[in-house]
Parts: sequence; structure tokens; C-alpha cells
Amino acid sequence: MRLTWPFGQREPHTLAGAYALDALDGQDRQRFERHMAGCDACAQEVTELRETTARLGTATAVSPPLGMKAKVLAAATRTSQHTPAVPRRSTRRAVLVAAPAMAAAAALIAIATIFGLASSDANQRLDQAQQRNQAIAAVLTATDATMMTRPVTGGGHATVVMSHHMDALVFTAADLPALPASQCYELWLSGPGGDRPAGMLIVSGHGMVSPVITGRLRAGDHLMLSVEPLGGTPRPTTPMMLDVPL
Repeated sequence: MRLTWPFGQREPHTLAGAYALDALDGQDRQRFERHMAGCDACAQEVTELRETTARLGTATAVSPPLGMKAKVLAAATRTSQHTPAVPRRSTRRAVLVAAPAMAAAAALIAIATIFGLASSDANQRLDQAQQRNQAIAAVLTATDATMMTRPVTGGGHATVVMSHHMDALVFTAADLPALPASQCYELWLSGPGGDRPAGMLIVSGHGMVSPVITGRLRAGDHLMLSVEPLGGTPRPTTPMMLDVPL
């Protein structure tokens, strides 16, 4: 999706997030690039946001299921493809051109069958993932988005992108130490009213963390991180490894 704004009616500095996500088009993109050429602050912000979105993408990447290629090829082989028994000379070229398209369509049908795209459960999970990704993108491209990077006690570093206007933040991390199977990382929002859970971390290879979005920020809140028993707890039970004032 591309976004177009009346560039002259907005501060160009507020478009750094949209530009970093390749969400500007046409004249707006060209004008912002001309502005960025003479604005070190915007150039630095775009660089940092692109690094963050790259980490977000890496953290959410998943490997295809084992045996997927063999299943797709086998299903495509079983899908019949009908061609004219004796094509006329005038239509032989059209048949040759259409054959690859028919094969591609058969492969797509096979993939759809294997993954059960018609499943209501799969569609529901897809909708939830799309809504989550849209919410994350909204925070990253907010006009008041602020990015903070902090070290995590014990190893690794965390990145927080916060928008007071959206009343939300996105958290990700890298190089976190592996935990025993009986433990997990849990985020907290800590403020005058006490500590409240803000999300569980899903840690993939190399200590990369899938992005976590949380909202309902309150005045005086700090974002904190601790190690808790598997499944999380309603209150922290171990010392905090991270403390980011919001």
C-alpha cells in the first residue's frame, strides 16, 4: 500500500517513518528525498528505522514446513491438465503458450489444498496476523514515533518504538540468552499503579525476538523485562533485566 499526503501541508520531518517503510509515492517521495539530502537528522532517523524494520522482519520470519516441496510437486503431478487431442496448426502456438500457465495454476491449486486456505481457523489466524502487522506499522509510521535502544542485563539489546499519539509501543530484541524450557521472558509496564503484564516474548534463533505491541500506556510508565516461569506470571518474581522510562 502506498500513501500520498499533501507534502507542502506537513512538516517533512514527520514523513521519515513512512519513507523508511517505502510508503511514500510520487512527488512526495521525491520531495522528501530532496529534503533528506540536506537534513542529517532525517537521514539518521531513516537509517535507524530501516534497521529496526529489518530486525522485525527477521524476527518474524519462519521456515517452510519439512517436506513442503515434495508435497507440492506430488499434488501438481496428480492434477490433470487437458489439452486438445489434435491441435490445429493455427492454434498450436496458443497451446504451447498456455501450457506453462496451466501448470502454474495447477501448482497454486495444490499449494492451496495442502495449506487448507479454506479453513476458517487458518483464515482467522491470518486476519489476526494482518491486524497485528497493521497495528505495528501504525506505530512505526506515527508522526511522533520515537525509537530507543537499550542494553539488556545478562546479554543482548532491546529496541522500543513508541508513539504517545497511538498510545502504544512496539518492542523487539536481539542476542538474548537462551533460557531453560521451564522459563520465559515477560514484558511489564510499571508505573504508579504497580506492575502489569505487557506481553510474552517469542525468541527465535540467535536470540531474535518477534515484535510485541502493547498499548494503554499511562503517565509515568516504565517498560521492563524479567525472566519468569513458563507461561508467565501476573506479577514479577525475578529482578528486572531492562528498564526503559516512557
